[in-house]
Amino acid sequence: MKKFLTLILLLVSFLTTYAQQSNTVEMADAFRSSGKIYVVIATIVIIFIGLAIYLFSIDRRLKKIEKEK
Repeated sequence: MKKFLTLILLLVSFLTTYAQQSNTVEMADAFRSSGKIYVVIATIVIIFIGLAIYLFSIDRRLKKIEKEK
C-alpha cells in the first residue's frame, strides 16, 4: 500500500510539472547575453565555499572539545 501511494504521488507531481508552460526566463537570458551570469555563479560558489569552510572548522572544534571530555 505504501509503494502504491508513493507511485501515485510521483505520478501526480510529474503531471503537474509537465502541465506547466515553458516560458523563458527573461532575466536569465539578459544575464547570459551580457555575461553577468558568470558573476552570479561565482558569487554563489564563493558563498558555498565559505559555508563549507565554516562548517568544517566548527566540526574540528567540536571534535577537539569532545576529545577533552
